[in-house]
Amino acid sequence: MTEKERITGFGGFFFRARDAAKLAAWYDENFGIDPVPSDYDTEPWHQNEGPTVFAPFNEDTAYFGDDKSKSFMLNFRVASLEKMVAQLRGNGNEVTIDPDNPHPNGSFARVYDPEGNPVELWEPQHNRD
Repeated sequence: MTEKERITGFGGFFFRARDAAKLAAWYDENFGIDPVPSDYDTEPWHQNEGPTVFAPFNEDTAYFGDDKSKSFMLNFRVASLEKMVAQLRGNGNEVTIDPDNPHPNGSFARVYDPEGNPVELWEPQHNRD
């Protein structure tokens, strides 16, 4: 039996925004995600290798928050949830830490970008060991 070909990683996430430049600047300021380069000589954002969860949810899920018009939620791995939360709050963002932390797979927090899109922060358990 031939082994199935697999993707090598998450290559990008593309979505519509009311103000793309403003939103790109927010992600750069808060998470260090470089804006899309305007030429092919400039490298885009590179991420460190690590686990990635790809999970469709039922359309009536409450996991993404109360706004049912939001059809996606970003989840970013972080090295230190405590430091990332402090950075986000220092930039004026409201961050909610999961009161049930830690979970068997790690710890979580939630922030919303300026357009109301949910962003989950995940510090995998192996970072805490």
